[in-house]
Amino acid sequence: MVAERPARGRDDDERLRRVFEAVLAETLSGTGPLTCTGLDEDTENALWAVWEAHPNASAELVQAARRAFAGQLDGGNAARWRAELAARAIAGRRPRG
Repeated sequence: MVAERPARGRDDDERLRRVFEAVLAETLSGTGPLTCTGLDEDTENALWAVWEAHPNASAELVQAARRAFAGQLDGGNAARWRAELAARAIAGRRPRG
């Protein structure tokens, strides 16, 4: 059984928003995204896509990064990750043949 993560508070979400906006701004300026910031893998991957397109990052890439971050805040990214992990675990238990 997977332990549920304690609920985040509004202060935690505000801190994450500030971190995301700062990392996005740095990424748009050409600095690679920082890691170990509390942003999840989906959000970091979207920020790397923005950086890889520098100096021509499209509005669509920036919006994709914002959507990924929204998924972090609302729990959607984590829920999808848990569902994918569960599906892989079930697939791994199927008899072969």
